[in-house]
Amino acid sequence: MVKSRASNIILWPTYFDIKRSRDEGRRVPRSLGVDNPNVEDIYKAVKKLGHKAKMETDKSHPGTPTGYEGRVLVDKTGIKKTYLIAQVAAELKK
Repeated sequence: MVKSRASNIILWPTYFDIKRSRDEGRRVPRSLGVDNPNVEDIYKAVKKLGHKAKMETDKSHPGTPTGYEGRVLVDKTGIKKTYLIAQVAAELKK
């Protein structure tokens, strides 16, 4: 079970969207981005990488409060967020 927000890493689809700029929230290089990432694909990638996670489909990224794209909460188990984002991006590219 995924614990409270303080013990989680939050992943938004915006982080991986090739169509977004860095100012709009993209966190990976365009070479690792994907077209129209969705919360289900991110959740599957995180689970495939062996992390505990929870998907929330009714949440919106703070930069786009009207678009409910969802988010994935990943159990913070000694992994850095930047490393996790890079792992998930590589998994989404496959």
